[in-house]
Amino acid sequence: MREVVLDTETTGLDPASGHRVVEIGCVELVNHLATGEVFHKYINPERDMPVEAFNVHGLSEEFLSTQPLFAEIAAGFLEFIGDAPLIIHNAEFDIKFLNWELKLLGQAPIPLERAIDTVKIARKRFPGSPANLDALCRRFEIDNSARDKHGALLDSELLAEVYLELIGGREPGLTLLGTPAAGPANAAPANPAFPAARNFRPPRPHQPLPEELAAHEAFLGKLKNPVWSRE
Repeated sequence: MREVVLDTETTGLDPASGHRVVEIGCVELVNHLATGEVFHKYINPERDMPVEAFNVHGLSEEFLSTQPLFAEIAAGFLEFIGDAPLIIHNAEFDIKFLNWELKLLGQAPIPLERAIDTVKIARKRFPGSPANLDALCRRFEIDNSARDKHGALLDSELLAEVYLELIGGREPGLTLLGTPAAGPANAAPANPAFPAARNFRPPRPHQPLPEELAAHEAFLGKLKNPVWSRE
């Protein structure tokens, strides 16, 4: 099963107010585990960088002015995500910005239903607790010491680890039909449909020995009208 963890950085909070995407980071997962395949691009927003946004991600107007436009990276981005489910922390924000950029190019929007929102999963699992990425990294003891500022690729890599923990850790689909424990080299493989053959054991004798009967009679002689002596 292929999934894509996705994050963006932007110049602000609302694309309708003129804010743009400045970074996209994606991490490919197969069966919930990172494959090492990533998509990462910085993007020229063709506008200034508000100081509030710069303080979050540290991407300057000067640096971004040398980067490609969204129109130049859109095809590669869409090819990378394909039709895979998108794992996003606060999905509405990122999908809103990406769809605004796609709309400017006349491209079809990404359905919000494709997104698996890890904020919602975290709030459901840990109601009342912080659900931001740093808090979840602390909860699951994931090293986020390199995250002094937000970064789309780094945050996607951290979110991939958080997502794995949110859905149940390393074995989200744990069953009892896993790899059997090592046994003798000549042992036959276990088959859960057929129980293993049992070695025949003769029945153990239960007839009391004469000395056991004598001891029992001696014990009864010490009792007053024992039930064993009644007819």
